[in-house]
Amino acid sequence: MRGISKLAFLLLCVWMLLLGAASPAKIHGNPANDLVALINGKRAASKLPALRNSAGLGCMALQYISDCMAMSGGGGGACSGDNTVACEPPEAHITEVYAANCGVELPTVDVVSGRLIGCHRERSGPEDALQAVLASRAAGNGNATTSISKANANASSALSVILGKEHTQVGAGFDRAHRHGPFFWCLLFSSGSANSTFLLEAGGKGIEQTHGCFSAPDRASCNAAAPPRPRPGLVAAAAAPLLLLLLFHCNVM
Repeated sequence: MRGISKLAFLLLCVWMLLLGAASPAKIHGNPANDLVALINGKRAASKLPALRNSAGLGCMALQYISDCMAMSGGGGGACSGDNTVACEPPEAHITEVYAANCGVELPTVDVVSGRLIGCHRERSGPEDALQAVLASRAAGNGNATTSISKANANASSALSVILGKEHTQVGAGFDRAHRHGPFFWCLLFSSGSANSTFLLEAGGKGIEQTHGCFSAPDRASCNAAAPPRPRPGLVAAAAAPLLLLLLFHCNVM
């Protein structure tokens, strides 16, 4: 009986190992919707009208940061020390590539009147993500006065985009390159008609995204598909040394 108990314990350990190796990093809730709520909260505090939460713009914002992460070979290199993203895709990509990849109806594509993109390595909440750009604090080395002035200028510029009176709608994208990588987010604003621009095909569903989150009124959770699981052969190879160690420890061999 004792041998059976040890064997059962061994099998449980191996099962937990395989489960952990195959489980992708998860983002709980929908941080993209939270970002939109924060934007509208700041506008309300300045007595400005709330912006419509646009799923089409949100999906395009997710495409934007996905492009940036791909350009940097995995995402980490694109995130600078001051929480800015060192990436500027061609301007035409926003409306010509990202809209198409999301399934935005071509006749409804309109002007993008503003955009903000940022990242953060140690904080996962959307409020922290936005604050990383709005906070007037210096980061990195160099002349302290110059760094603080630059940070203040960046914060002022970001706030002016958020409080733009020309905007009518906004969409947010939120993603993480990998389990231990930095978080990325993007906000796209538009001055087009809130009821007739950036509409998604397929009854508002558009094209399914394979990773990350984008804002939409009916998306209470981040329901994009998870990253691909490791191939069973690779998982088994990684687990083999630990399996042998456990067998030796439990005296099953």
